[in-house]
Amino acid sequence: MKKVFIKTYGCQMNERDSEAVAALLAARGYRLTDSETDADVILLNTCSVRDRADQKALNKMASLAHLKRKRPAVVLGFLGCMAQVRGVGLLQDLPGVDLVVGTQRFHHLPEYLDRLWAARQPIVDVAAEAGSESAVKDHVLDVNGNQRVTAFVSIMQGCNMQCTFCIVPATRGPERSRPIPEIVEEVRQLVSVGVKEVTLLGQIVTSYGRMTGGKSEFVKLLTAVHDVPGLERLRFTSPHPKGFGDDLVQAYRDLPKLCEYAHLPVQTGSDRILKAMKRGYTRDSYLRIVEKLRTARPGIGLGTDIIVGFPGETDEDFAATLALVQEVGFDQAYLFKYSPRRGTPAADLPNQVSREVKEQRHRILLNLINENVARKNAQRVGATVEVLVEGRSPKNPARLFGRTRTNHGVVLAGGDDLRGRLVPVRITRANRTTLYGELT
Repeated sequence: MKKVFIKTYGCQMNERDSEAVAALLAARGYRLTDSETDADVILLNTCSVRDRADQKALNKMASLAHLKRKRPAVVLGFLGCMAQVRGVGLLQDLPGVDLVVGTQRFHHLPEYLDRLWAARQPIVDVAAEAGSESAVKDHVLDVNGNQRVTAFVSIMQGCNMQCTFCIVPATRGPERSRPIPEIVEEVRQLVSVGVKEVTLLGQIVTSYGRMTGGKSEFVKLLTAVHDVPGLERLRFTSPHPKGFGDDLVQAYRDLPKLCEYAHLPVQTGSDRILKAMKRGYTRDSYLRIVEKLRTARPGIGLGTDIIVGFPGETDEDFAATLALVQEVGFDQAYLFKYSPRRGTPAADLPNQVSREVKEQRHRILLNLINENVARKNAQRVGATVEVLVEGRSPKNPARLFGRTRTNHGVVLAGGDDLRGRLVPVRITRANRTTLYGELT
């Protein structure tokens, strides 16, 4: 039985794609392994949103060359966004690579591997494919073959937004949405094998479908999935602030299974930079969404994405971002230093910010975010919260790990019989990243 190792870079969509690929290969007789040293197939599922992610994957593949020298039969492959953008160029830069598969062709991997085993001729496939958004699903086993209690469900692929910094439309193509009945059926199947929580995924998940009858197709989808018997929790990511109309805000009030957490990417607190990014909202309109969400669902957790050092960002623009972060008080934040992506409008803008200034602003903002999150987590000590136990803690296998409805990770003591259960946990201590608790 051949073994396959998959390493994933980037977003939750990439994580979901890797899980789906793993399920496809497991169905064809491959055994998943968490060790690259004894794998027959090594696949890197790549990200191109930031230059750093590109470089990590390229450096990793270069470091695998020694395995190829020791075991010439091992298959080395790139999947995903960087594969989509660079295509055959990856073979030219890294001659040991056997396989390059783009974002719409994952489901052909088993047959491509069959071809490679039969005749070692490199394969590159980055073509677009109609219907690819519905081609890969059923991804409920982890690398050790254990049943998952949470799952990602892709509801759409692609992006039609025109954010000037973003390469995703080039890597994922235009928006293609799956039908509601098809998504609901996938959720039913996942629930039937023990999944308790699903996260609906899309590049801009709130762009799903089209508005009809005063209610967005996305809210109709949320309602349909919410009503699947046996499903305990529902989440979604990643949205766009423009998608938070009144119907979606009301869904947080009206759908009990929809967890009280919203990832709401702001990118910057400066109206001038928001306009240059072509984000389509202002600082004030963003803050009004936050206010509406907190009114509809008191105690809701809020996360965000922020970019520092966008071309032309001044000290005043950065100060506006600091002020917005302080005003909102995010529970989680993903912070990025702007990196030019070839082919995007922002790469050609004047007044590119120096690396030193980006580093300084990143450090200042990260410190502020860490202080705010640590303070908010400390306030949770003594509270009793509902936790879905996902399994053993990755960092401490002697303990269990789960998540609250507000998306906070919790470590607790207990046996494997708690896996997949919703349990009340009293928080006993906290740090910036994790809550610790005990069963009540």
